[in-house]
Amino acid sequence: MRIIMYSSKPYDRASFIARGLPDGWQIHFQDSLLNIDTATLAEGCEVACAFINDDLSAPVLKRLADAGVRLIALRSAGYNHVDLHAARELGLTVARVPAYSPQAIAEHAVALILALNRRIHRAFNRTREGDFSLHGLTGFDLHGKTVGVIGGGQIGLAFARIMVGFGCHVLISDPAPIRGLDQLQANQVPLDELIARSDVISLHCPLTETSYHLIDADTLARMKRGAMLINTGRGALVDAPALIDALKSGQLGYLGLDVYEEEADLFFEDRSDQPLQDDVLARLLTFPNVIVTAHQAFLTHEALAAIAGVTLKNIAAWSAGSPANQVT
Repeated sequence: MRIIMYSSKPYDRASFIARGLPDGWQIHFQDSLLNIDTATLAEGCEVACAFINDDLSAPVLKRLADAGVRLIALRSAGYNHVDLHAARELGLTVARVPAYSPQAIAEHAVALILALNRRIHRAFNRTREGDFSLHGLTGFDLHGKTVGVIGGGQIGLAFARIMVGFGCHVLISDPAPIRGLDQLQANQVPLDELIARSDVISLHCPLTETSYHLIDADTLARMKRGAMLINTGRGALVDAPALIDALKSGQLGYLGLDVYEEEADLFFEDRSDQPLQDDVLARLLTFPNVIVTAHQAFLTHEALAAIAGVTLKNIAAWSAGSPANQVT
């Protein structure tokens, strides 16, 4: 079994090697993103293992299939970057990791909230320069605030449990009924109500046709003035240019992003010696009430181990003729 792993970083290699491979399996680790040019590297491989910013459009899938690939093993829960119709037409099986560590994502969202609220990033920079003044660092008590969670899946519920622990009033919006909210001490409400009532809004929903740019200029205008927005879901859930106007006017008081719609050509690489070519991201980074992290919410030892374990199990199940976690 020959497997090519695209977009692999040292932490990916370490986690997969630590799991151990069955006899006869070989993983070829590639730093490069999967795209129409690098797809040819999969020649002779039965499995292509891809991450969130890899290109899995129809032309790339066709080239992978021509190279001998029969399984697309995603190292992610999301699959919005895969042309599933093309995969089906080409006879390619697509498998994903439906859950690896909801806590990892949820805890990173909470970390962004705390850092923004208490201006940890600004205080850190000040004290390193010998400035121990407190002007401009005033935060607010999270206790008693209303926190809106958009998306009632495993990550959204893990995040909700943490915020309930802070003493927050938690509202959750999801198209499907959510069980166990009484025990969680949270309430399911329509999206419009959540937007209007929340002091903090955190996005934990999948990216679909209906959720694309869920947060846009209209949504931002309907939020409480000075509210906080956190996105650890998918970048395209948010209309990034609209954020700039909302931040400039003060309508949006705080912004924490771990994902960005145009991140594919930016994130996961050291670009510190190059001018930032994305004008929208460059403008967002100038605001003192904005924190952007480079899609690191998943990056815990536990999550990496789970991703490696489930991915390898998916490959083994497919090889045995019983595909697991298949995306159809």
